[in-house]
Amino acid sequence: MEAQDFFDLKGLGLEALFRTDEPVWTALDRLPELLNGFFREPWPLSGVSGPVDRPLAIFQGKVREGVEVKPAGSKGKIQAFFKGEWLEGAAVLLPGAYLFDDRVILGPGTVVEPGALLKGPLVVGRNTEIRQGAYVRGDCLVGDGCVVGHTTEIKGSIMLHGARAGHFAYIGDSILGRETNLGAGTKLANLKMIPGTITIAYEKKRYDTGRRKIGAILGDRTETGCNSVTSPGTLLGPRSIVYPTVTVPSGFYPGRTVVMLSPGALRIHGSNR
Repeated sequence: MEAQDFFDLKGLGLEALFRTDEPVWTALDRLPELLNGFFREPWPLSGVSGPVDRPLAIFQGKVREGVEVKPAGSKGKIQAFFKGEWLEGAAVLLPGAYLFDDRVILGPGTVVEPGALLKGPLVVGRNTEIRQGAYVRGDCLVGDGCVVGHTTEIKGSIMLHGARAGHFAYIGDSILGRETNLGAGTKLANLKMIPGTITIAYEKKRYDTGRRKIGAILGDRTETGCNSVTSPGTLLGPRSIVYPTVTVPSGFYPGRTVVMLSPGALRIHGSNR
């Protein structure tokens, strides 16, 4: 149940977060300290908070005001222009977004849409979309090419490169591997109803995480169907699939697991994909 069993960690530069000799969930314990380290030196949005009332661009390490934003390409990707000059690779905050505080770092090409509320500390990589109505509650690390979608709530979590939660998701105290995809309405529950720390079942043993809250850890390229729910302390190995409307019991599931409903029961089996 170590990080390398779930994720391809090459090139991420997150050795301080994911240690090879500890259970994967301990990365969540180290996340706040890692994030705070990004804000010991000046950053572009330092001192900027509150409602965004006009387009802002972050270009070459500085906040630019007085920019014009336009959609471009077949998918309408937002681009920023200053006095007619394209600010290639600029991060863009659109009017209507709200910065609860200034501890926010946005990588090149990232776009924050109207209605999104961002609480720090938050570090976002390149070319990520934080869509209309997203609620980012702090202590979050979001990688390159990710999507925090419409009315999606995320707190205390990690999204590795290419992870997507496009619609109506809840991501609490969770880790999403590379190119994972949450179907609309997926909920990664993080707090069990009975008081106490969360334990993980694995090979007929139970391991105490020491955490009151832990959601799901989804290995690379895992997918969940619409309106599925993972119970607190669910660990799914790489390339697993959860079918729509399924509730997954807590515990460890190896890579390529398929969780689906069968008549009158829940069916869990390996996959030959």
